[in-house]
Amino acid sequence: MDAIDKKNLSERDICTKFITPAIEKAGWDKLTQLLEEVTFTDGRIHVRGKLTARGERKRADYILYYKPNIPIAIVEAKDNKHSVRAGIQQALNYAEILDIPCVFSSNGDGFLFHDKTATGEDIESEIDNDNFPTPEQLWEKYKIYKGIVTSEQEKVSAQDYFFDGSGRTPRYYQQIAVNRTVEAIAKGQDRVLLVMATGTGKTYTAFQIIHRLWKAEAKKRILFLADRNALIDQTRRGDFKHFKDKMTVVKHRMIDKSYEVYLALYQGLSGADEEANAYKQFSPEFFDLIVIDECHRGSAKEDSAWREILKYFNKAAHIGLTATPKETSEVSNIEYFGEPIYTYSLKQGIDDGFLAPYRVIRVNLNIDAEGWRPEQGKTDVEGNEVEDRVYNRKDFDRTLVIEERTKTVASKLTEFLKGYDRFAKTIVFCTDIDHAERMRTALAKLNPDLVAKNHKYIMQITGDNDEGKRELDNFIAPEEPYPVIATTSELMTTGVDAQTCKVIVLDSEIKSMTKFKQVVGRGTRINEEFDKRYFTILDFRNVTDLFADKDFDGDPIRVKPVSQDTDLGGVVDEEEKDKTPIIDPETGQEIEIEKPDIRYPKPGSPTGKVNEPREKVYVNGVDVSVLISREMYFDNNGKPITTSLKDHTKEIIKGKFASLDDFLLRWNTTDKKEVLIKELEQQGVLVDALRDAVNREVDLFDLICHVAYEQPPLTRKERANNVKKRNYFTKYGEQARNVLETLLDKYTDVGITNIEDMGVLKVPPFTEFGSPMEIIKNFGSKAKYLAAVHELEQELYKMA
Repeated sequence: MDAIDKKNLSERDICTKFITPAIEKAGWDKLTQLLEEVTFTDGRIHVRGKLTARGERKRADYILYYKPNIPIAIVEAKDNKHSVRAGIQQALNYAEILDIPCVFSSNGDGFLFHDKTATGEDIESEIDNDNFPTPEQLWEKYKIYKGIVTSEQEKVSAQDYFFDGSGRTPRYYQQIAVNRTVEAIAKGQDRVLLVMATGTGKTYTAFQIIHRLWKAEAKKRILFLADRNALIDQTRRGDFKHFKDKMTVVKHRMIDKSYEVYLALYQGLSGADEEANAYKQFSPEFFDLIVIDECHRGSAKEDSAWREILKYFNKAAHIGLTATPKETSEVSNIEYFGEPIYTYSLKQGIDDGFLAPYRVIRVNLNIDAEGWRPEQGKTDVEGNEVEDRVYNRKDFDRTLVIEERTKTVASKLTEFLKGYDRFAKTIVFCTDIDHAERMRTALAKLNPDLVAKNHKYIMQITGDNDEGKRELDNFIAPEEPYPVIATTSELMTTGVDAQTCKVIVLDSEIKSMTKFKQVVGRGTRINEEFDKRYFTILDFRNVTDLFADKDFDGDPIRVKPVSQDTDLGGVVDEEEKDKTPIIDPETGQEIEIEKPDIRYPKPGSPTGKVNEPREKVYVNGVDVSVLISREMYFDNNGKPITTSLKDHTKEIIKGKFASLDDFLLRWNTTDKKEVLIKELEQQGVLVDALRDAVNREVDLFDLICHVAYEQPPLTRKERANNVKKRNYFTKYGEQARNVLETLLDKYTDVGITNIEDMGVLKVPPFTEFGSPMEIIKNFGSKAKYLAAVHELEQELYKMA
């Protein structure tokens, strides 16, 4: 085929006729090693009111695998009108995301090869179609890139993944996490930290790591440690079930040494009493691999009983899994495990479309914003005078309970659910168990119809409530309708796989970034079968200020002071800790101090023992009202928009169109305005929110002209009336004129994108004019109809 013919071929034809044959000729198996058009993300979910839409998915033209799930090369194809080099930058971008060392671009004439293992001028070279590298040649480069040196390291690194026959395969980030961890262990690294956002499949990732190391005989006896029974049960019944009779769950401190894979609770292996330390029934060398799930919890603390288990089995390799590595002045995962070998963040998960995006509604109550001071002689519910001082949000539900505040929060949640979906699974995070109990009662009183239908509509699910704990599995199960609302304090902050949780209510003071990420993580799972594509956070305590923290979704930062002589000024009273930040002298940043679980003696307690709970003061008859309720907006990086919505939009528009003339030129020359509208939304213009802020009766054209270029906005009705006044319809026949006037009315009601869609001709009132074909005949042809619509648009957007 000559060069002229090749120039006329589509990109797909270039792939079929030139690129695929060249790769196959080099010895790549089309069934197992050569995958075409590989989509590796799901496309970000965009939320518009209650509607959602998927964004564009990332797709590589070719990914070449040495073995399934071990990718070693990527090829970006272009048609022959482009040069052989045209696709290299996109391919390099994808290769960085996918952790691939060998990168190719092709237009069918040959390949440009970018070799990440090369140096100097050898980093990029052109090769012809007859000399594409073989799988073995690129595997050698992969080994150099990964630092795989010995044959034993290679054997472990090339070990097959587990496939259960269902067709399930790891997502790209799970693949990277598994490969990097297995390769690190193969090279002798004995402490590994994996950071993966809640909802991204840490347990499945751990299973593939363990299974590959076990099958390669690199690790023969494995201990999987967790801190909750629910986590152990999920793991045993889920991915780990494939270990079958080789696996056991350690229960009642009974140790059977005949198994190869052990699942255990930290608490089930250790205790304060030396005799309770069941782990010592194993020899220190018994396990050669320990995987620590949710390692931000107890195992992060040097002096914890859990860390004692790890110290005992210190010759084993230890892999820590967490969504939120704990890095404070006193506790560190990084100090123990080292820097994360791989991090897949909440932001990345949302961008890729694997995690649900969130919207935030902030509700500010008058007493939270202004504080509350009891009037002279104010007594509590028991008739005792209330201490005269200003109480604020930190006091409410912790030391002082205002019954009207609880009712107001419950009322706002009920109001929200009635307007959204009364059967949307909802978790209400409360200050403590007492608060969760009172919140359940308040919600039950506000939803008597649904509670009468099923008393499990609202359940208190806390550590001390057996009835509630028994309902936890039903709350989590997507197919179970009840419970719908769960009130909780600590029990559901972590390890609860609530796929269909659509609403998270924050009515608890959360200052810890670790806890905040865990709480938000309860809503991040997607379940499209049950219409769960996003979730809503109702924030009554300004907890979502933490979204603005620069560290909200960044890499974990080590803040623990390294000096052994650091003097924190002795023991600070618990109340004073809230007020006095401790600053790291090196970074200038405030150090997060974990608060101990202090118990106070009740006033007048005959024993004065400190393990008795502090007595709360309960008051009623307080005026509690909502000062403001507003939705927060986030930019394309997931950070809250701190400037006004108008200023934020102006910045985006001016970055794209420097002047009004630039914008008008693009608007008027774009055939379908919907294309430009989508483009602007992808840039971060929040169209619906902007309409609410300016005027819902104007369309995007006027919103932009007004906000970015200070033009007075016209409503759609005003624009339509201006067109009617010009009498430009008179050049059309009666039937065509009727259609255009109806299109104008449609624009007035719903906006420009609707009249651009020819599907509008299939619905009333257009059906009164005949079928779409009959309507188009009134204009002479489809092209003339589209031209008339385009002319109508030009008339609509004429600047005065």
